[in-house]
Amino acid sequence: MQSALITGKKICSSLLLRNWVRPLSAASDKLTNVEVNDKTGFAKLTMNRPPVNGLNLDLLRDLHQSIQDIEKNKCRGLILTSSSNTIFSAGLDIMEMYKPDQERLKQFWNALQDVWLALYGSTVPTAAAINGHSPAGGCLLATSCEYRVMLPKYTIGLNETQLGIVAPKWFMSTFRNVLPRRIAEQALTQGKMFTSDEALKVGLVDELAASKEEALLKCEKFFASFSKTDPIARYLTKKQLRHNDIKELLDERVQDVENFVLFVNQPSVQKGLGLYLESLKKKAK
Repeated sequence: MQSALITGKKICSSLLLRNWVRPLSAASDKLTNVEVNDKTGFAKLTMNRPPVNGLNLDLLRDLHQSIQDIEKNKCRGLILTSSSNTIFSAGLDIMEMYKPDQERLKQFWNALQDVWLALYGSTVPTAAAINGHSPAGGCLLATSCEYRVMLPKYTIGLNETQLGIVAPKWFMSTFRNVLPRRIAEQALTQGKMFTSDEALKVGLVDELAASKEEALLKCEKFFASFSKTDPIARYLTKKQLRHNDIKELLDERVQDVENFVLFVNQPSVQKGLGLYLESLKKKAK
C-alpha cells in the first residue's frame, strides 16, 4: 500500500491504515467515532450517543474535536452519520435546557456554535448520510454539510416553532443556504417536518438511498466530483459563499449566547419544556 494518499499534494498518512479504521480515538467514553478509508482518504464521523444522539454538551464537544482532527489530518472529505438505525440526531438535548445550571447552559450554547462554525465552514468537503429522523438540531447539522443523502421513510426539518421556540438567525441562514427562500420561510414558520420524498423534491436533500451503505457510497461519489478541482480553490470558493453567514454569528456570538440564556430561563419556556418531558415519559411507558 502506498504510504500517502494525495489531497491536492497532501496526504492523510497519519490516519490511514487498512480499509476503515478508527485512528483518532479508541476511548470507550467517546460519543463520536472517526474512521478513514485508506483508499480514498474520506473520513466517516459517526455520532454515537444512544438512543437518539441528543446534542448535549459532551456530544457537541466530541463533534467539534473530531471535525478539527479530520481537518488537521488533511483528509479529503467528511461524512457525518449516526450509529442509530432510526435516528440521525433528535436535536438539542432538552435536559441541557430544563432547570439548567447557568454556567453549563452558556457552555452548551457555545459548544453548539463551535460545531456549526467548524462544520459549516469546514476546509474539507462535507456530506451527511442521514440514516434516520433528523429534526431541529439534527437538521441543522445535516444542512451545514454541502451534500445530503437520506434514507426513505424518515423526516427532516427545523420544527422549532412547533415547540414554541424561535430558531436563531444562523439556523435560518443554514436552511436558506439549501432551500429557495420562499420554501424556507414557509417551512420555518410552520415548523414543517419533511418526509424523505418531500425533502428530495424541494432540494433539502440531494439524493435518497436504500441503505446506509448506499448513502455512504453516494457521499463518496460527491467527494469524487472534486477530483479535478484544486482543493484550495474549492475551499476558498466555499468560504466566500458562506462568509456572510459565518461572519454574522462571529460578530454577534456573545449576544447570541445571552439571547439564548434569557429565552431558556423564561418561566413559560421552562413550563413548556417540563410538559414536553412529561409527554416523552408517557410515550416511553
